[in-house]
Amino acid sequence: MLIKEIMTTDVKTIPSRSTIQDAAKLMSEFRIGCLMVAEKKALAGIITEGDIIREVVSKNRLPSQVKVEDVMSTEVVAVGPDTDIEDAANAMVEKKVKRLPVVYHDQLVGIVSAIDIVAAEPKLMEQIAKIMLFPVKRKPAAG
Repeated sequence: MLIKEIMTTDVKTIPSRSTIQDAAKLMSEFRIGCLMVAEKKALAGIITEGDIIREVVSKNRLPSQVKVEDVMSTEVVAVGPDTDIEDAANAMVEKKVKRLPVVYHDQLVGIVSAIDIVAAEPKLMEQIAKIMLFPVKRKPAAG
């Protein structure tokens, strides 16, 4: 099965010069955990809820004064629409990401999440679980 068969094509984007407040409003409005940062459909980066918490909230910065470009990740792992979903799952696990933008001829055409992959190919659930679940470090039993 190919990524183009399961990807979401209605990708929510934001320009890099927008504020974190704008990004948070869009994420809240659409109930999504990330936005692709794009300039004229060309992928420039990605911003996630985690980025906002780590780089803005936890540092007590004002969301209205911080630009998306100051927080976004620019080293984005992307796939093409003709990528096999198992290869996409492998890329997610290797790079420890839960979402992959789908790019075709340098244009953002979709997004696929780990949940999308598991829904389409339940046999990949164990593999995807590696990035969805965080191992709990346990103290050795006293004894």
